Amino acid sequence: MKKFKKIFALMLVVIMSVTALAGCGGSKEQADSSSEKKQITLWLPPIGENDAPVWEPILKEFEEKNNCEVTLEIIPWENYPEKYASAIAAGEGPDVGYMYAEMFPQFIEMGAVEDLTSYLTQEDMDNYIYIEDGKMMGGLYGLGIEAANPAVLYYNKDILESIGEEPPKTWEDFRRIAKKATQDTDGDGQIDQWGFAQGWGAKFFGDLNWNWYGFLWQSGGELYSDDLKTVRFNDEAGVEAAQFLYDLKFTDKVLPDDAMAKTNKEMLQTTFGPGKAAFTIWLSSAAAEILDTSFPDLNYGFITSLENKDMGTFASVDQLTLMSAAEDKELSFSLMQHMLSAESMTAFHQYHPRAPISKDEPYQGDPRLKEMIENDKGIYRPLVVAPHGVEVYEYLWKQLQTMMAGEATPKEALDEAARYSNDLLAQDQ
Repeated sequence: MKKFKKIFALMLVVIMSVTALAGCGGSKEQADSSSEKKQITLWLPPIGENDAPVWEPILKEFEEKNNCEVTLEIIPWENYPEKYASAIAAGEGPDVGYMYAEMFPQFIEMGAVEDLTSYLTQEDMDNYIYIEDGKMMGGLYGLGIEAANPAVLYYNKDILESIGEEPPKTWEDFRRIAKKATQDTDGDGQIDQWGFAQGWGAKFFGDLNWNWYGFLWQSGGELYSDDLKTVRFNDEAGVEAAQFLYDLKFTDKVLPDDAMAKTNKEMLQTTFGPGKAAFTIWLSSAAAEILDTSFPDLNYGFITSLENKDMGTFASVDQLTLMSAAEDKELSFSLMQHMLSAESMTAFHQYHPRAPISKDEPYQGDPRLKEMIENDKGIYRPLVVAPHGVEVYEYLWKQLQTMMAGEATPKEALDEAARYSNDLLAQDQ
């Protein structure tokens, strides 16, 4: 924690005291010369499996229209916020970036992200579907670029049919089916078909998206208190959700033996895809991008959410951001608009099918998801933008991993994560 806070403190000092060298333009002489092309640095994570070739013609069109050069860097998800922190501190961050909810508070507080309110017309406000999700902490700090891609529970239709079961609706259904599906199918004395291909081996907290948030919300719980000054994931509802996950592994024994060594994506690819598990949980986009392409014979379906006291599943609304250190903010904002235009998003979504992010973009997502995306908006939801999100969720993930390794009880793990989180939040009060 100390190391992480030092990084952010360093960023604050640097941004307040020097002009960041984020990449747009160059020296004053270069900027004054019509022969010099302005430079824009764009940072994105890997939205799909192979993004760079898809973005290339979109960015080239912008370059030709605006006599500039755009340098695209695809930043791996792992250590993504730390990459931003260290780069901005060194004056080497992007002009246009991509941020998820957990990242925003620290960067907004230090003045690293530009408020977009004055850049947008009323027409823009009306057209962007997820405009409200960019409003946070007194400003409008992002424009949605990746949304309505919720975590869904995939099920193997053939396995369920073989044990006389229908797709689950409740926690009770799920637990019963997962236990029945966990079998030694070839009679060699070893389990070779599992109930729930869930991975707990991710090195960073991204797998909370599938392994925790939905189950917490289904139990009636929340991550933060309403005033965002404390966390509440260790209350009765939170402990119920953690106990449910704990029992699946240690009481029901429906998780594969390598659950602590693999991520959820790896479980989908190595266990569920080959037909060795009744259930797995991951992004809805995996249906078309992974399962249909890599496992064309797999007979599967999916549901948005199980139900306990409530229903809920995670779906991020990730944002394009204009960084405050961008030398030519107007040009950089124009790049954002170009990338989010109906034409650009239509081209991008031909390769990586997603729901539209503006009202003038046609739906090109997986047709099997269209009804869910349009009708289940109350069920899938993003995270609240809250202080110290990255640190809170990273520590929570480590404690849940400790729990799933059998080294702490559900209550012990959540209480320790809450203690750390509340101590951190108290420092801001």
